[in-house]
Amino acid sequence: MLEDLGRLLHRSRRWVLGTWTVLVLLGAVLGGSVFDLAQTPDPLRGDAESALVADRLEAADPEGELVVAVLSGSDVLAVALVDQASRVLYDLREQPGVHEVRDPWTSGAQDLVSADGTGTVVTVEIDPGLDHDASLEVADRVADRLRTIAVPTVLVGGPLLAEEAFAEQAVTDAARGEGVAVLVLVVVLALALGGLVAGLIPVATALGAVAAALLVLTSLARLTLVSEYAVNVVTLLGLGLAVDYALLVLARFREERARQGRRTDGPGAVADALATTVATAGRAVLVSGLTVGTALAGLLLLGDPVLSPMAVGGLVAVGVATAAGLTLVPALLAVAHRRVPPPAPGRPLGGTPSPDALLPRLARTAQRRPWPVLVGCTALLLLLAAPLLSLDLRNSDTRSLPRDSEPRLAQQVVDRDHPDLRTTPLTLLADAAPDSPQVATLMADVGAMPEVADVLLLDPMPDGTSQVLVEPAGPSDGPQAQALVDRLREADLGVPVLVGGPAAELVDTRTALADRLPMALLLVVLATGALLGGLSRSVVIPVKAVLLNLLSLGATLGVVVTIFHWGWGSSLLGFDSWGALDLTTPLLLFMFAFGLSMDYHVFLVARIREAWEAPRSRRTSGARAHNDAAVLEGIVTTGPVVTLAAVAIGIVFLGFAAGELVAVKEIGVGMTVAVLLDVTVVRGLMLPAAMTLLGRWNWWLPGRPPPA
Repeated sequence: MLEDLGRLLHRSRRWVLGTWTVLVLLGAVLGGSVFDLAQTPDPLRGDAESALVADRLEAADPEGELVVAVLSGSDVLAVALVDQASRVLYDLREQPGVHEVRDPWTSGAQDLVSADGTGTVVTVEIDPGLDHDASLEVADRVADRLRTIAVPTVLVGGPLLAEEAFAEQAVTDAARGEGVAVLVLVVVLALALGGLVAGLIPVATALGAVAAALLVLTSLARLTLVSEYAVNVVTLLGLGLAVDYALLVLARFREERARQGRRTDGPGAVADALATTVATAGRAVLVSGLTVGTALAGLLLLGDPVLSPMAVGGLVAVGVATAAGLTLVPALLAVAHRRVPPPAPGRPLGGTPSPDALLPRLARTAQRRPWPVLVGCTALLLLLAAPLLSLDLRNSDTRSLPRDSEPRLAQQVVDRDHPDLRTTPLTLLADAAPDSPQVATLMADVGAMPEVADVLLLDPMPDGTSQVLVEPAGPSDGPQAQALVDRLREADLGVPVLVGGPAAELVDTRTALADRLPMALLLVVLATGALLGGLSRSVVIPVKAVLLNLLSLGATLGVVVTIFHWGWGSSLLGFDSWGALDLTTPLLLFMFAFGLSMDYHVFLVARIREAWEAPRSRRTSGARAHNDAAVLEGIVTTGPVVTLAAVAIGIVFLGFAAGELVAVKEIGVGMTVAVLLDVTVVRGLMLPAAMTLLGRWNWWLPGRPPPA
């Protein structure tokens, strides 16, 4: 069937290219709107304890977005400043959309003045009834007005403006990183493949796949909620898979054309080459897409507010990249085959395999000493994964913004000069009246806890129950605050209590993910095993693939923790470590690393299986020797594709690593490390070592003895 598809694509190449052109143009014109339509998903389920607290507080007293301005460099109580600032703030109170203003001049909030009297904070609450876009518009007007106050330095920030700065910087980093990476990628591929057209085919395929995927995601966003995480997944995973698939198909096409020798000019020869290419490389592309897609679809069954949107983005990226690999690349080759040069010496991709290339040399080393290589590589990956023991996951805050970002600078001044405003308290909702002895006992017991800095009883809730603010020692989402949440929930406080606040939300999110991740991993393992087992017709190979992928992922995350949590090499990469990883980083890295690792594994195993199934008349040795020869042949043949694909996608990820947003750097650096480890240590050394040790047992199926 795939062979017939190759011939059909040759006959209908202009229709296929026309269809893709329309999709890409629509994606370029309409796909960009997905960035406006995408939303940040609430990481909490509605039944989480902290979510219940937030809902009750919002129903009792709705709060609008907050703009926080830090004014410094002048005597706050100077007569001239008091007069001018008061006029600005009285005018600000009358602005549409402004709900409340707190400052030391017009509202008497002297607690906002710094200890030395040369700085103050002004907070402006926006009307709670406004939606996000309207609130942002009001916040921009408020910021402009606050900057007219006559002090040397005015820094305006707050959660809403920080969130907007985060989103804008992410888009800027992605656009700049992709733009530079694409230019470098074209040059590298043109040199490696021996021609500009050959180098452009994988890049054009990747850009076309991303544009089409964004078009699909935009359509979904107009029908249902689409997460900004889905946009990230589509962009990065779509680029990676599309480049991989294009290179695999291109290499096999060049190989088939080289086999035809002089019979290369007629349309029949091109059609034959495409038919064989789609039947072989196309099959690997299809199996890879189905494997990754089925695993991602399993995540949807969890119904998690963070995992599910990522899985949707992954499914879109995988589906479009697979379609591009099976249709767009063959159609481009059918049209441009005369401009795709045959492999020249030193450029073995798609031509005579070179035993001196990187992966073949590593594979021969692994096959000569399989036990030392396997044990040594496993120890290395476990050592790299060891920093995971100190993993600290939190929601990104202003510290992940660029160093010169105004919201970040404003928050730094608040943390330094206004310690009373630095910590956001926890909220306890106690099922008892404020004047009851139970609440008095509760406050005494909570105040005596070592993680507590202060306790305050607020006005009663509308239903007569009590609201208690608990200020934790240290940062609002730090380890002490998180430990305090657990202690409050476990303690017997005499009355039923719900705990909310930033630290409680973080604890609930981490707990929910920890509860669901084992099931997610199980679904991924089962889906991967079933499809990879169908490709290899073996039980052992999929089990080995899963174990190798988990080792590689663990090592990658360990390196990311070392760099971004511990801060090793932070000055070299141009960022300041804030002592934690973004909560979504491990999940995104799992998506990307798993997808690309399965790509490389399927490419290699498909070719190894092809060599293993050679007719018995071609075999000159027993099953073990034939297995070793098949492993080496598969790696020698496909190794250049995998190596060049890794280099290509590594360039793309390095573009993201050069961004200014720490969360984007985490993904860029993490994926660069993942690709490097996967291609060298895992596929180059551990895969051939393990397959050499297992010998004929690689191809074992229940009920069928391994070949003799």
